[in-house]
Amino acid sequence: MEITKKAYAKINLGLDVLGKRDDGYHLVKMIMQNVDIYDTLTFRRTTDGKITLRANDDTIPVDDSNLICKVAKQLQEKYGVTYGAEIELVKRIPVAAGMAGGSTDGAAAYRALNDLWELGLSDKELCELAVKLGADIPYCIVGGTALSEGIGEVLTPIDGKAKYHLVVAKPDIMVSTGWVYTELDSTEITRHPDIDAVKAAISEGDVKRMCDEIHNVLEPVTTAKYRVIKDIEKILEDNGAVKAFMTGSGPTVFAVFDNENTAKKGFEAVKKSGLAPQLFLTKPIDPTQV
Repeated sequence: MEITKKAYAKINLGLDVLGKRDDGYHLVKMIMQNVDIYDTLTFRRTTDGKITLRANDDTIPVDDSNLICKVAKQLQEKYGVTYGAEIELVKRIPVAAGMAGGSTDGAAAYRALNDLWELGLSDKELCELAVKLGADIPYCIVGGTALSEGIGEVLTPIDGKAKYHLVVAKPDIMVSTGWVYTELDSTEITRHPDIDAVKAAISEGDVKRMCDEIHNVLEPVTTAKYRVIKDIEKILEDNGAVKAFMTGSGPTVFAVFDNENTAKKGFEAVKKSGLAPQLFLTKPIDPTQV
């Protein structure tokens, strides 16, 4: 038995940090949006109980430290599963990019192994398991456009009527999410986004208003150290973007365009600059509708 899943990346259409719990997790309010950039995972059921993972990228760990393997082990232990799995990962989503690349692979593992091992778990049950391994995984299981609250696990679907095109650009740097949040804790947030206003604009299909309201409180922290993020944003905005933003803790930039031809112009301008080796012309997507 074999199952193949696409694991879609995400961007943040606004990100606010409201506080910090005693256990160190930050309380957030943000809007998550899948984009049409994805990893492909293939799962084959085995009878030996072993979990083996192979990846097309030598920098990806394939041992028990990988979230995919952690998901498999968690399900085996909780439900007494005697099956194993051979898993192949084709990685396309940039690593350490603020795009939930690891979390979305973990989410794909939950969905695939639920079917492969015939566990019969609902999305709600999968999400309850998933938050124990990572705050972004429940969103990646549900997908689409969603308001994300709590530590990221409280999800409210948004009927996204906003239509736009995207350029996604990752500079050749790696940013530690832990470092960004530690830095944030030692500074004062001077501007909080109105996430409810972003949500309303998305629901009404008002792309300009959506862009006017989007703000990521982590961006000032990351861009203070990595100026290249602002340089990429300027190139995109100078070449027709409605606006450009950093996603997550960075360093990836996404720019919103109101038509595909202008998006292509922005894409080519960043490509010519050489500032972002990983560069994508893409669009928002709802994986449940694909």
